[in-house]
Amino acid sequence: MKKLFTYLGLSAIFVLGACSSEGADAEPESFPNDNIELVAPATPGGGWDATARAIQKILDDEGIVEENINVVNKPGGSGEVGWQYTKEKDAHTVAIDSSLLITNNLLGQSELSYEDLTPLAILTTEWISIAVPNDSPFEDATELMEQLKKDPTSIKIALAPGLGNNDHLSFVQAAKEFGVDVTKLNILIYESGGDVVTALLGNHVDVATMSVSESKEQHLAKNFKIISVSSEERLEGLEEVQTWKEQGIDMVFPHWRGIVGPPDMTEEEIAYYDDAIAKMVETEAWKTLLKNNDWLPFYKNSAETSEFLKVQTENYDKLLTDSGLTD
Repeated sequence: MKKLFTYLGLSAIFVLGACSSEGADAEPESFPNDNIELVAPATPGGGWDATARAIQKILDDEGIVEENINVVNKPGGSGEVGWQYTKEKDAHTVAIDSSLLITNNLLGQSELSYEDLTPLAILTTEWISIAVPNDSPFEDATELMEQLKKDPTSIKIALAPGLGNNDHLSFVQAAKEFGVDVTKLNILIYESGGDVVTALLGNHVDVATMSVSESKEQHLAKNFKIISVSSEERLEGLEEVQTWKEQGIDMVFPHWRGIVGPPDMTEEEIAYYDDAIAKMVETEAWKTLLKNNDWLPFYKNSAETSEFLKVQTENYDKLLTDSGLTD
């Protein structure tokens, strides 16, 4: 019996030793090793959703990412729901972001800041449009601002998905420079740019501020009319629409979008996304997408994005304070 126990004991030691040896020699699991989830923090139809689905298609069509990429919509809280969701996931989940990731925090609406996530890339900028129904009494943005200067509460202004995004801040900056009391603006918040378009088409609001990619198609179809854009010069395909500068407001205001991942990503995981996104922005499909949506190339890798978000935070903090939205 003693020999049997001795034999069993030695066998157990050999087995444990073998397992330990295998663990020490095992190769670390490569990334990614599962499907990738791309979060659009809004309902379908808006700019975040369009950006996510375009990225999904190009990464898949071009064979840049071998794993399946699934776009999931997580609307609510001006992006907060989607970014909090991403924060709790591993590196296989990343999300589209924009200025709201910064301004939600500055406005005291969220404790989440960009520093709680991993900045991965800035992808594009585009311009912001002001649109009104076809039967609106305002033929241009100057007439609109004159009315707002008389009575800031008289006009229902639609935007999405929350106060503090570029669509909102660009309108506030233009109105402020025109002498409007921006603290009294009558702003209605919608879940997405698609919802804003629906509200404007249904004459539920008097004016909407949204990205050009969200409004251009309806303008060209003569379903509503764009009366101003935030670009330096008039845009291709919208040559009849004046810029803010042409209408007396010395302002150019871009609207950027990027990608963030969960916190504590490894260097390997960050490098994977740096490589994949850098390849994507060089494809003809991406360049065609930018042209078709009037987006401009604005690619920054993960390190450049971290610095960009830091600078943007300082800029937005000043603009929100100047606008009376924060102390």
